[in-house]
Amino acid sequence: MQALPGFRDFLPEPLPHRDAWSADVRRHIFNAWRDTARRYGFREYDGPPLEPLELFTLKSGEEIVQQLFNFEDKGGRAVALRPEMTPTLARLVAGVERHYRKPIRWFAIPQLFRYEKQQKGRLREHFQFNADIFGEPGPGADAELVALLIDSLRALGLTREDFVIRLSSRRAWQDFFRARCQDSSREYAFYQAVDKLEREKPETTDSLLRDLGSSLADVRAFIEAGQPTGELQAILDNLAARGLADFVKIDYGVIRGLAYYTGAVFEAFDRKGEFRAIAGGGRYDQLVKLVSGGKVDLPGLGFGMGDVVLAELLKARGLLPGVVPGPDVFVLFESPELTADSLRLVQQLREAGRAVEYPLGPLKGDKQFKRALELGARWTARVESDPQGVRQVRLKNLSTRAEQVVGPDAVLQQLAGE
Repeated sequence: MQALPGFRDFLPEPLPHRDAWSADVRRHIFNAWRDTARRYGFREYDGPPLEPLELFTLKSGEEIVQQLFNFEDKGGRAVALRPEMTPTLARLVAGVERHYRKPIRWFAIPQLFRYEKQQKGRLREHFQFNADIFGEPGPGADAELVALLIDSLRALGLTREDFVIRLSSRRAWQDFFRARCQDSSREYAFYQAVDKLEREKPETTDSLLRDLGSSLADVRAFIEAGQPTGELQAILDNLAARGLADFVKIDYGVIRGLAYYTGAVFEAFDRKGEFRAIAGGGRYDQLVKLVSGGKVDLPGLGFGMGDVVLAELLKARGLLPGVVPGPDVFVLFESPELTADSLRLVQQLREAGRAVEYPLGPLKGDKQFKRALELGARWTARVESDPQGVRQVRLKNLSTRAEQVVGPDAVLQQLAGE
């Protein structure tokens, strides 16, 4: 029995083979995401992995269904595993926003599911860092999100030599399109064509763009000019004031394929061009209004960063965490009559915050010591009795092999002074 295609098992280090996914690496990435979000004042939320199918078709149309794990549940409801978090978040915010002060700064690390062809950097499930702001229409919020994205990547050891944020504007592209085509119903088709510019054959794209009132040469000239709008310039100035200007550049080649974006959009790429986009996001000021049926009108913006491409990038740059440290102490069990005292020591150390292991079953002394070495323990501790029957603890530093004998109450003090 194996995992389904496109789904992953996460195993503790050391991994049994090179293709295995590390639970320790996942925790390392999650910790960096959570710590950076906390420093930016974001609060964590979550939602159900199973949602009404309508939540996703409402904003993306029926064509998204072929990309979903969807079915009819036992209650006859059309449901789907969430392919992204933003619709769930918009639903949540629409229902509870009056209880929270604005701007709302929330983040989540959901597991997402898409039924699509597996390829490098893209599986049928992944974990994603989502960070969003609601209730702030100005470019300061856009700059704050881009800065959070930059610092989330820097927290994992990546530098300006490793990645760049490509910043664009859906409003700029909207003006471009409307100056050439009066049929607003074809606007999304135009965005899709620009979004696929680097993936489609030039002649195919040019034919499609001409049908939409433009041309490939026209679009490329606009991208190459790269003149920032006032909105984008304000974001650039904000980031420059933070010392983050070198991480960002204007690139109108970024347009983001999702229909709900309304303003500034951005994507993070590795500078060597070896991987898919690391992250992407932008402003979606109409989504909450759409999801709430017009009852709540609240501007929003956010980004998502998946763990698959990110883990591959960290591996390629030699930035994966080293071997997870072993326990602080391995308690050796000397004899049956000392078992209760040894267990008392184990509990004492754990309650003090120390990582402790000990033999769960009968094991000879030499094998216990060997196990401590295999685990990479820093100390061993053995409860003993002196000639008068007084309990004491023999501590051994496994790096220096130095030993000392202390009373049970002095063990923590001795470990703290290492």
